[in-house]
Amino acid sequence: MSAPVTVRPAQECRYDVVSLGEVMLRLDPGEGRVRTARRFEAWEGGGEYNVARGLSRCFGLRAGVVTALADNEVGHLIENLILGGGVAPMIHWASYDGIGRSVRNGLNFTERGFGVRGAVGVSDRGHTAISQLRPQDVDWEDLFGRQGVRWLHTGGIFAALSEQTAEVAQAAMQAAHEHGTIVSYDLNYRPSLWKGIGGIERAQEVNRALARYVDVMIGNEEDFTASLSFEVEGVDANLSKLDTSAFEAMIEQVTSEFTNFKVAATTLRQVRTATVNDWAAIAWSREGGFVHSTQRPGLEILDRVGGGDSFASGLIYGLMELGDLAQAVEYGAAHGALAMTTPGDTTMATKAEVERLVAGGGARVQR
Repeated sequence: MSAPVTVRPAQECRYDVVSLGEVMLRLDPGEGRVRTARRFEAWEGGGEYNVARGLSRCFGLRAGVVTALADNEVGHLIENLILGGGVAPMIHWASYDGIGRSVRNGLNFTERGFGVRGAVGVSDRGHTAISQLRPQDVDWEDLFGRQGVRWLHTGGIFAALSEQTAEVAQAAMQAAHEHGTIVSYDLNYRPSLWKGIGGIERAQEVNRALARYVDVMIGNEEDFTASLSFEVEGVDANLSKLDTSAFEAMIEQVTSEFTNFKVAATTLRQVRTATVNDWAAIAWSREGGFVHSTQRPGLEILDRVGGGDSFASGLIYGLMELGDLAQAVEYGAAHGALAMTTPGDTTMATKAEVERLVAGGGARVQR
C-alpha cells in the first residue's frame, strides 16, 4: 500500500515544516488561579506554532513559523522563546505606537485545573499584529518556491483572528499547493474567537471554504461539528461516552464531501476530571480506511493545553517520515499523552520517549 500522502524530498527543501499562526505569551499561575495569582511563569504558545515546535524539539525536523509581532520588548521576548524552541521565526514586525492602541502582542492567561475544577483560559489578544497580517506581507513564492517547504500547517485559530487572516491562510495554502507542499489544518474551534464576528455560522463559512485546500484535516469531536457542520450521532454535550463507530461514520461523511482530504484524524477525549481523561485517536486515509490508536483510559494529566497540538505533530511526523497511517496515529496519540504530563503549551517529550510509549513501555524509572 502506498503512503497516505506524497511529501517533497527533504533535499529539495530548506524546511520540513512551516506553521502559519499566532504566537502568544502564555502566563501560567502554576497550581494557583489566575484571579488570585501573584506571579506567573511565561511560556510561548499558539495552536499552529505548537505543532512546528513539537516537530523540531521532539522529532528533530527543520521547522519555521510565519507570524507577526508588535516591535517592542514583549515581541522580542516571544521571538527569543521561539528561537529557544528550535523554530525559525519568520516574523512580520509591526511598528509599535507606545501603548498598544493600534497594535499589540497577544497574551494568554491559562490555569491548568485540577480534579473537579476544569482548566480555564483567558485570552487578551485584540488588535494583535498577527490579526492585521495581509496576504501581501509574506513572500509566499520565495518561501514555497525558492526555499522550499515540505509541509505547511495552519488552522482554525489563525483563521478566526480577523477577516484578513482567513485570506492569509488561503493565500498560503494556494501557494503551498502550487509547489507540491502538503497542507494540514487543525480546526481547533474556539467559541470565544468567533463570538463577536458571527459565531458558529461564520466559523462554518470560513472553515468550509478553507477546507477545500487541505490535504490532512485534524480536529476533535467538537471541531468537526462546530467548524464543518458534521454531527456525531449519539454523543451528548458533555461527551460522557465516546463511541468510535459514531466518529467513523462522521469522518466518512466529511471525506465524501471534501474529496480533497487524503487523511482525516481526530482525538477522542473523555474528561473524567481535569486531571484524569480517557485518551485515544482515530485516523482515516483514502487508501487504507480507518486505524485506531492504543486507548489510554484514566490517563493522568498535569496540563491539558497543547495535547491536541502534540497529537498533530506526532501524526505529521509519522505521515512525513514513516509513511504509515497506523504508526502515525500511534505516534500522535503517544506524543499528545506525554505532552500533557508537563506544564506549558509545548512538548517536553523526546522522540525516544514517544517511541517507548508506542512500543508499550510504561512509566518505570529510567536509570
